[in-house]
Amino acid sequence: MSKADAKNIDWKNLSFAYMDLPYRFKALYKDGEWQDGEMTEDSTINMNEAATVLHYGQADFEGMKAYRTKDGSIQLFRPDQNAHRMHNSCERLLMPPYPEDKFVEAVKKVVKANADFVPPYGTGGSLYIRPLMIGLGPTIGVHPSDEYLFTVFAMPVGNYFKGGLTPTNFVTSEYDRAAHMGTGQSKVGGNYAASLLPGDNAHKNGFSDVLYLDPLTHKKIEEVGSANFFGITKDNRFITPDSPSILPSITKYSLLWLAEHRLNLKAEQSDVYIDDLDKFKEAGACGTAAVISPIGGIQHGDDFHVFYSETEVGPLTKKLYDLLTGIQFGDVEAPEGWIQKVE
Repeated sequence: MSKADAKNIDWKNLSFAYMDLPYRFKALYKDGEWQDGEMTEDSTINMNEAATVLHYGQADFEGMKAYRTKDGSIQLFRPDQNAHRMHNSCERLLMPPYPEDKFVEAVKKVVKANADFVPPYGTGGSLYIRPLMIGLGPTIGVHPSDEYLFTVFAMPVGNYFKGGLTPTNFVTSEYDRAAHMGTGQSKVGGNYAASLLPGDNAHKNGFSDVLYLDPLTHKKIEEVGSANFFGITKDNRFITPDSPSILPSITKYSLLWLAEHRLNLKAEQSDVYIDDLDKFKEAGACGTAAVISPIGGIQHGDDFHVFYSETEVGPLTKKLYDLLTGIQFGDVEAPEGWIQKVE
């Protein structure tokens, strides 16, 4: 694959797809410590056939974005939270966490080196950043590797769900995304491998994604295959599901804060029962990739429940979207510590 050329990119029609940008960061863990990392133009990864990532799934990753502001500068949205979440994911898989301050530093290096690929302000695009860690050491016994690779690469992207801020429909699944006390709270590759089949089934039936229910009872909403769920009740409460097997979305926690402090809604994490959807007047999926995707309706068995509308965005969902993206693109004042400039 040839390297991407910023001069050939149609910024207003970006998809959510991989591009081989000129630069990425790589660091190796060996002999019990992290080596000094470096920027490189090499987008390939060489590994032994017995690397733990290939056999036992020792891999975790993050998803984050860089944004071009109106004055032409570039900023990151809460990168310290991504660093901390990856730290927790690494501990869950017995991988050595990459130092959180160096994580943020590496991300900034990659963004700065690929600055020409941060979409212009006003196009709606952003630079998607993918920090990744994998076990490289050759191991046939089921135990952790003794060598790891931490890498950060990036690409310009548009909307994750087709249509952007337009309502889209989801369907519940008989499959589980993760076990109750498994790895659902960690951003590990195996969770996403398990979601491919139910996700494909949903797409073939005309839905944007799967809405997973809790693995213990299949009565409570957990999350969407690629995002977290939220609902806004008829009495103006902003609710997201509470479960030990839900990925702690940075976007979700940001929306919980914005709903309470900027929109004066009561914000809470609590059980959300699939048979209790009537109490919600609006609903959506949220995450770094999805941003906010309004949910028009949910198919559960033979029942199809419509929230605000299948064609129009609910007013509170729209206000949350405007607040969140306004902060990310520098048009709305951010809470202290949420924004870091890339200089």
